[in-house]
Amino acid sequence: MLPRFFVPAGLAPGATVELPQATAHHALRVLRLGDGAAVVLFDGHGGEWFARLVRAGPVLRAVLETFDAGDRLPALNITLVQGLPAADKMDWIVQKATELGVAAIRPVAAKRSVVRLSGERMARRVQHWQQVAVAACEQCGCNRVPAVAPLLDLPQYLGLAATHNDTRLVLAPGSGRGLRGMEKPAGAVTLLIGPEGGFEEGEMCAALAAGFEPLALGPRVLRTETAGVAALAAMMALWGDF
Repeated sequence: MLPRFFVPAGLAPGATVELPQATAHHALRVLRLGDGAAVVLFDGHGGEWFARLVRAGPVLRAVLETFDAGDRLPALNITLVQGLPAADKMDWIVQKATELGVAAIRPVAAKRSVVRLSGERMARRVQHWQQVAVAACEQCGCNRVPAVAPLLDLPQYLGLAATHNDTRLVLAPGSGRGLRGMEKPAGAVTLLIGPEGGFEEGEMCAALAAGFEPLALGPRVLRTETAGVAALAAMMALWGDF
């Protein structure tokens, strides 16, 4: 597999683009790519370019050659709504969800969320998670980068979700039906995962009132960083492209 790099703008037929500084450093210092090396560039909106590297002093450029319109996203459109976990678990969740083909990721703050983010600190974390998704796309071959939405409190999010026309599922250990008993959704799917300790009873009631259907993943209780990824993998195996 050729080295893949995300370049957010400037990809067009016949173009020569300058790679961002961090990307150039990774290509030259980490991967040890030389002048004329073959690479793949993508801008996150679908498709990818085969290109050749051209080094000009400290600047690294790429000459675009041919275009492949494939994006490698599954036909199954899933949004992962993740209750904000502690520490750096959200990085892992974003990375693995992207590898599994999720279409979008929405962090939400629930009552049992240990981490509290707001203002500039929240904006920096969301930007960081978006970069985690970009890096995961570079690794897994996906050419569409899932958008990481701004953090919302759970009640705010549920007010928005109630207006959407999609299949809404919330993990509820021991109280929901399994995926095997469900028919493949006709449209988009939204999967809601609680933080450590799960949702409080009032929050679960609010989710059900907003149109979420309880879903169980077998007899064991999974950690928050495992639950969403396991559910996504199961959905892709049953309804997607696995």
